Amino acid sequence: MKLKNLLSLMALGAVTLASAQGAYDYSRLQREPLGRGVVAVRENPSTVMVSWRYLSSDPENQAFDVYRNGKKVNSKPITEGSFFKDKNTSDSQAVYTVKPAKGDRAGEFTLPAKAPCGYINIDLDRPDLGVDPNGREYFYNANDASIGDVDGDGEYEIILKWDPTNSHDNAHDGWTGPTLFDCYKLDGTRLWRIDMGDNIRSGAHYTQFMVYDLDGDGCAEIVMKTADGTMDGQGKVIGDRRADFRNLKGRIIAGPEYLTVFNGKTGEAMATVDYVPQRGQLKDWGDSYANRSERYLAAIAYLDGIHPSVVMCRGYYARTVLAAFDWDGKELKNRWTFDSNDPGCGAYAGQGNHNLRVADVDGDGCDEIIYGQMTVDNDGKGLYSTGMYHGDALHLVSDVDNEKYYVWGCHENRKDGTSLRDARTGKVVFQFPSDKDIGRCMVADIDPNHKGVELWSPNTEGVRAFDGSLISPQSEFIGETKASVPVNMAVWWDGDLLRELLDRNEISKYNWENGNCDTLMTMEGCTWNNGTKANPCLQGDIVGDWREEVLMRTDDNQNLRLYVTTIPTEYRFHTFLEDPVYRVSIANQNVAYNQPTGTGFYFGPDLKKGSKFRGTTIK
Repeated sequence: MKLKNLLSLMALGAVTLASAQGAYDYSRLQREPLGRGVVAVRENPSTVMVSWRYLSSDPENQAFDVYRNGKKVNSKPITEGSFFKDKNTSDSQAVYTVKPAKGDRAGEFTLPAKAPCGYINIDLDRPDLGVDPNGREYFYNANDASIGDVDGDGEYEIILKWDPTNSHDNAHDGWTGPTLFDCYKLDGTRLWRIDMGDNIRSGAHYTQFMVYDLDGDGCAEIVMKTADGTMDGQGKVIGDRRADFRNLKGRIIAGPEYLTVFNGKTGEAMATVDYVPQRGQLKDWGDSYANRSERYLAAIAYLDGIHPSVVMCRGYYARTVLAAFDWDGKELKNRWTFDSNDPGCGAYAGQGNHNLRVADVDGDGCDEIIYGQMTVDNDGKGLYSTGMYHGDALHLVSDVDNEKYYVWGCHENRKDGTSLRDARTGKVVFQFPSDKDIGRCMVADIDPNHKGVELWSPNTEGVRAFDGSLISPQSEFIGETKASVPVNMAVWWDGDLLRELLDRNEISKYNWENGNCDTLMTMEGCTWNNGTKANPCLQGDIVGDWREEVLMRTDDNQNLRLYVTTIPTEYRFHTFLEDPVYRVSIANQNVAYNQPTGTGFYFGPDLKKGSKFRGTTIK
């Protein structure tokens, strides 16, 4: 089965694709110009796998040719996919070029001599050891990452967060070293380093970094909360370089708070404004010791249906504030602010999550912010609140017919367990209550025998079909190990239309016959981030065809490895990066407790000729 041009429906020029779940006008939507995304990795010492992007600007029957060092290596035009296996036995450096038969958007990738099998190696410039005010040493681990085309060449750079080993969860006292950010090209060239300084505490909840082309100039910016002492990529300090607002417990409960937009190519601070909201009275956020006042989230969203905005957020256990900003290349302006303390907004207090989702859930062509158990409309007004309070994980999913969005989330209140709700109205479709804190849940299409995606969490008794029925009880034991399915991350990897599961440094495939997971690949020599969250630095469709890559750090933090699938696929789809819901899910992935990417449409084995995509029939 070859489902051609499914994703071409997302970019039909002047056509507005409307349905109950969304109405983006793709002819007006400001999006980044994408290059061909050519990548080459060795499958083994004698074979190189070459992959590239199939773009919405390509004709339906676009053919491609692949060249190695200027010589064409395919015997006939490639029309069935964007993937080619080259029997290259040489260890010498090879330059692979992919050219379309029509159009001029070619691309190339240089495969280095002695290239490793299965991944691109990126050398890192690991920061030096540091010493805290008590004389204790700390060092740095490569942590979360994001992508953006910072120099306008059509290909992505990596923006990497360095996390000191003395970073802390907000609930804990203690000194931390400063958080650092680097920008790397895929060949390991470092463009700049930003030092957040002593007045930004280090930990998963403090610095959410948004990387996106906000002003439409073809180059991505970086937006982050800053403070006195933050040093940009050119060595210039924001505010007072001598200021130190850390108290004796290492917490920061005083001092100015800023929001800064940095130039993606140079790291230069281009504009700095006051952060919205300021901390004010700590107790308004839920406690008096700067735990809940320092819980931050952030997002990229198309609030006007055309331009991307950055949404900076504070609080989710009690008072909750979201502030949207626009960057036009000169000024950083506040578009709107939503505050649960405002009159009539009390039901929105305490509903936040450790992550968020963004999509047009009400069909008006503009994005809403799904902020845990509440949703804020594109105009900054509350859309609804379920009243189920805080949770740790959150997923957005579409039904098979792409008529509605749904939210699958888990809850910490030892009552509501896990629930599926209508993303537009907040109405609960079904629920699995629990008297325990449910900290994880997952959704992915992993079983072809049941319609749509599957859902599961620790309290669902196993994997559930989209209608809530139990399809794989997790009660039997295999040897001494209880059968289980990972709940942390997911990835499209092996070339079929099902999704694979990503946990720690392993990619696995769900076996629907026995309810277990079979390991497809172990990323040896690599480790994961953020403790039990066990997430990579980043996962998503970064280079190559429609499938996703996994960016991991090595055990010694000296390198990043961008793992690229070497498994052939019979399918050709336009890159997921051209779907705005998917693209902003990459931008928002680094926020607090990382969640996997998600498309703005159903994608899985139930896609067939005659099925609908956003109200349009696939032919």
